Amino acid sequence: MGLFDSILSAFSGKSDSADANPLGAALASLLEKNGGIQGLMAKFSQGGLGDIFSSWVGLGENKSISPDQINSLLGSDQIGSIAKGLGIDPALASGFLADHLPKIIDKLTPSGQVEAGADDAKGLASLLPSLLASLGGGDSGKA
Repeated sequence: MGLFDSILSAFSGKSDSADANPLGAALASLLEKNGGIQGLMAKFSQGGLGDIFSSWVGLGENKSISPDQINSLLGSDQIGSIAKGLGIDPALASGFLADHLPKIIDKLTPSGQVEAGADDAKGLASLLPSLLASLGGGDSGKA
């Protein structure tokens, strides 16, 4: 079993609340600190990666992102906070986000657009069980 599978397995409890699960809490914190999906999209655009983020929201194939791009965009403080919450090394947290953030944003935007005023934390909490299942080994493309 790989490291990411171990992370997912360790945090795939039956709770409906993102805050009751370390992975869900880390993802909710990421969204909150960046102004939700809309704020995260703006951050990616300002960092020159708007086309990558847009592919995650859109109905087509998700473009990939590297751990270095994630680290550069979010900064070492946010990556460190996520890593601490998950009990892993910051480099592993960057890699985890690079692998799974596209799938997460994809699942949180099923209509292919960012909903203005959406409660992203509530959406994350309601999607967490299926999100964990899909992250554990499935293709999440909406195409």
